[in-house]
Amino acid sequence: MLVTLLAASLLVAGQAPGTTADTASYVVGPEDVLLVTVFNEPQLSGKFRVETDGQFSYPFLGRVQAAGVTAVDIAQMLKTKLADGYLRNPQVTVDVDQFRSQSVFVMGEVRSPGRYTLSGQVTLLEALAQAGSTTAAAGGEVLILHPRETAKNMPAQPGDADADIERINLRDIESGKLSQNVPLHDGDTVFVPRAERFYVTGFVRNPGYYVLEPNMTVLQAISMAGGVTERGSNRRVRITRIVNNERSEFDADLTDIVQPGDTINVRQRIL
Repeated sequence: MLVTLLAASLLVAGQAPGTTADTASYVVGPEDVLLVTVFNEPQLSGKFRVETDGQFSYPFLGRVQAAGVTAVDIAQMLKTKLADGYLRNPQVTVDVDQFRSQSVFVMGEVRSPGRYTLSGQVTLLEALAQAGSTTAAAGGEVLILHPRETAKNMPAQPGDADADIERINLRDIESGKLSQNVPLHDGDTVFVPRAERFYVTGFVRNPGYYVLEPNMTVLQAISMAGGVTERGSNRRVRITRIVNNERSEFDADLTDIVQPGDTINVRQRIL
C-alpha cells in the first residue's frame, strides 16, 4: 500500500518555466550547486556553488544572491540583469544540480533512520520511503516536528518545547486521504513511534500481543485474537491494567475502550 501511495504522491501537476518540476518549489540555500544554462552562451553557462553567505559569483554580474529564493527566481533575476546591457533577450534556465543545504530527519520505527537531503518538495511518504519505510513494530500514527527556530543539525524529540508537533494517521493516507501526505520543510523531524500493544489471554483462539488501534473496544480486541473458544465466554472478561505503577483488575464490558498495555483475559464460561 505504501508503495502505491508513494507513486501517486510523485505525480507532479506541472512544470514551471526556467527550471525542472522537481526543483520548482525548492528554496535554494548555502552549499547547493546550481546549473545555469544560457542559450547559445557557453561562457555564461555552467555549475555554480552557493557559498556560505548565500551568494555565488557569476560572469559579468559579480556576486548574485541565491539563498532564500527558488531556482525559478534566480533564472528570472539572471535574465533581467543580463538583458540590462549584456545580452539581447537572453534565455536562461537554472536547476539545482546538487542539493546540500536542506534536510529532514526520519527517526523511530523505520528501517534506516537518519538525516536525508531534500531534493525539491518532499512529502511525508517520500521521506518514509527514503528511510526504507516503517518497521513491523511501527504504530499507525506519525509525528512531524517543526522546529520554531532555525533548522538544527540534530533531530527534534517529541518532548521538545521549541518544536510544533503535527500528528498524521497513516491509516487515513491508506484509505485515500492523500491530503494527509503533507510536504516537509528544512529541519523537520519525522518520528515514527512504536505501536502501542495489548495482550489477550484465556479462552481465545489466538492468544498473544496485538497492535492497539485508536478507540478499540474490548470486543474488537477479542476479535483480533480470533474470538472466544467454545469453552470461553465474552460475558466473563477481565482486564489487568497498570495505573500509576499500580496493578488493578476489573471486569470489563465489550464496549469498554482498551488502553495501551492492557491484558484482556477471557475466562471460561460457567456451565
